[in-house]
Amino acid sequence: MEVKVNSLKAWLLASRPKTLAAAVAPVMVGLALAYNYYPSIRWVPALACLFFAMMMQIAANLINDLYDFLKGSDGEDRLGPLRATAQGWITPSAMKKGIFVVVALACLVGSTLIFYAGWEMVLVGAFCAVFAYFYTSGPYPLAYNGLGDVAVVVFFGIVAVGFTNYVQWLHWSSLVTGIGLMTGVVVNTLLILNNYRDRDTDKKSGKRTVVVLFGEAFGRYFYLASGLMAAFFAFGLIAFNLFGEEKLSLPYGIYLSLSFLAYSFLHVSTWRKLSKIREGVALNALIAETSRNMLVFSLLVSIDLVLLR
Repeated sequence: MEVKVNSLKAWLLASRPKTLAAAVAPVMVGLALAYNYYPSIRWVPALACLFFAMMMQIAANLINDLYDFLKGSDGEDRLGPLRATAQGWITPSAMKKGIFVVVALACLVGSTLIFYAGWEMVLVGAFCAVFAYFYTSGPYPLAYNGLGDVAVVVFFGIVAVGFTNYVQWLHWSSLVTGIGLMTGVVVNTLLILNNYRDRDTDKKSGKRTVVVLFGEAFGRYFYLASGLMAAFFAFGLIAFNLFGEEKLSLPYGIYLSLSFLAYSFLHVSTWRKLSKIREGVALNALIAETSRNMLVFSLLVSIDLVLLR
């Protein structure tokens, strides 16, 4: 692939737009939770949350691109999508400047949330920025020490879903925490897939993901269990709340069951392909499928939450 150094094409490739589903999904669910509590959406903070989430996802991608290169993890044997710094499409100095610009834009737009949820949103934004940096860099990079999955579940689940909901009407509940957690678990299936594909090269470079620590079979079934467990508990939480509010009629029950089955079918179908391929660049074809499944899960949960009203 011919890409000019530091060109727009290079930056687009480095931003990895296919991964933005991981930012869109929790915001969608967070807004549905807010609508479940109050019958309208404040679109300015909603769009600010979406922009902040997408910019921080891009920032994390750029940081990973740079620091995986500096640590020697992106060698010639890399199986995943090509990285911009390793390929020479973007120079390390330009990448550092790009990271600063993206994070600054995210914080600038995110700062508008102060007017809706108070100055504590500064701490939330700073917390997210620090996470993005320490994911693959710093003295104890999370992704290199078996904590990448925990970080993704927390930040792309509880934090992203919870605070998207919170800035609407300053409301938080056990349902928000539970649905946020399960959304994070589904988003994490994308990381599990990447770590499963890269298990051999990660082991060589000293990157101790959970798949490296526990082996191929664990990674394969970890992917399957994550999606199914998240769907079971997410739709179960919604059903429990409907039952508690005496709204669990037969039509709602049928729809919840169909939602669970629809997502589970897609997830299991992708897992079967993963189990058949097992290794190599062919696993990259499942990145788009996993992102699709993530969005389907979020859409179905969001529709169910709207019906919960």
